Amino acid sequence: MNTAVLLWGVLFSAIGLGFFVYGRRQRMAVPLVCGVALMIYPYFVENTYVLVAIGAALMGVPYFVRF
Repeated sequence: MNTAVLLWGVLFSAIGLGFFVYGRRQRMAVPLVCGVALMIYPYFVENTYVLVAIGAALMGVPYFVRF
């Protein structure tokens, strides 16, 4: 594991925590699920480019999908 993967993982996990708290307080499923996914997926992805691509996609989902 290199430093870039570690730092990107910390960044996306912190953003995921924000989405999780927001989704829980507003009782919205999409930000809640995206928040959990953002906190968990960095443990399983080791390629930096894939990590950033998945993180950007998961961050964009709550803005386009509203329930």
